[in-house]
Amino acid sequence: MTTRREWLEDLLRITGPVLDCLSGGMLKTSMPLGFHADRAEFAPLEAFGRSLMGIAPWLEADSAALDPEERELQALWREKAIRCIDRATDPDSPDYMLFDRGGQPLVDTAFLAHAIVRAPKTLGAALPDRVRNQLAEAFRASRAIVPVNTNWLFFSAMAEAGLYVIGESCDLMRVMTALRCFREWYLGDGVYGDGPSFHFDYYNSFVIQPMYVDLVNLLGKEHPEISAMRETVCARAARYASILERMIGPEGSYPVVGRSICYRFGAFQMLAQATLEHRLEAHLTPAGVRCGLTAVIRRVMSAPDMFDEKGWLQPGVYGLQPELAEGYINIGSLYLCSTVFLPLGLPPEDPFWADPDADWTGRTVWQGGHIQIDHAQD
Repeated sequence: MTTRREWLEDLLRITGPVLDCLSGGMLKTSMPLGFHADRAEFAPLEAFGRSLMGIAPWLEADSAALDPEERELQALWREKAIRCIDRATDPDSPDYMLFDRGGQPLVDTAFLAHAIVRAPKTLGAALPDRVRNQLAEAFRASRAIVPVNTNWLFFSAMAEAGLYVIGESCDLMRVMTALRCFREWYLGDGVYGDGPSFHFDYYNSFVIQPMYVDLVNLLGKEHPEISAMRETVCARAARYASILERMIGPEGSYPVVGRSICYRFGAFQMLAQATLEHRLEAHLTPAGVRCGLTAVIRRVMSAPDMFDEKGWLQPGVYGLQPELAEGYINIGSLYLCSTVFLPLGLPPEDPFWADPDADWTGRTVWQGGHIQIDHAQD
């Protein structure tokens, strides 16, 4: 089995229960809602938005080099994703989701919007008019939720970006507020505060930098201030991606620090995104990053109780470790792990997939090999 095929099978194994049940109108009645049951009303949108955000680049991939089996799978999952968006946003659907109250829906409306940003052709432009209108109403409904002055500012901004991609008017001030605040919250060496203070967690990768990069890339032409931010924001993200790469241990483990650690290898979203967008710093090789991320995926997926008996994710880092889940985490929250698979949006002929295996930094140095010395970025 090729590494690409292994990655794809793992991605579809993780996201399959969510999209299969939702496309059939049975997500709310099928997914486990008992873990932190006070969060049950938010769980369906959490599971869907996060799953789609991770799978979107693969749905968008367009290469003649895709083998016939993968192309057929891709076509099926594109159709499934459109059905899921319809089910989630149709007020008459049994799986109609909550977008406008309770706080949490703003988060996952943004993740759903981020999926549209990542797949503007196969998820955005491919929507039938009725479904596009439903989705626009869902995005607009999230405006009723006022974000707190943290990474949540990006959630309001990304919902507006989703509107922009599907051809609707967006509130650029909501975007500018997030971009300006985090410009002031930059702490140095590729890291932003979540607010003015430093938090040793993976939120620079879970939310802040992936959304920051995609917002400035998408909307730079709409305002010169956004355009002027782009080079700096992307350079900082590339530096942070290098830091993430150095966190991968020689056997595929990584530091278990900070909150929301049950998002598992979603901690590497920014490294995966930098790879997808060909923004790795020069000292990193695509093949080395592929092998490092593969080691992480294999390590995490090797836990026998990562999934329950029906294939749903269970809370933990390595298998079932519910004590690691904060009170705001339910089963749906865990699907942010899908974002490690963003490089599936690259074609098979890309060096990330095609180059021979290579060691990543953590493996090289702990075998006595030689690496480039690390330097902080201003």
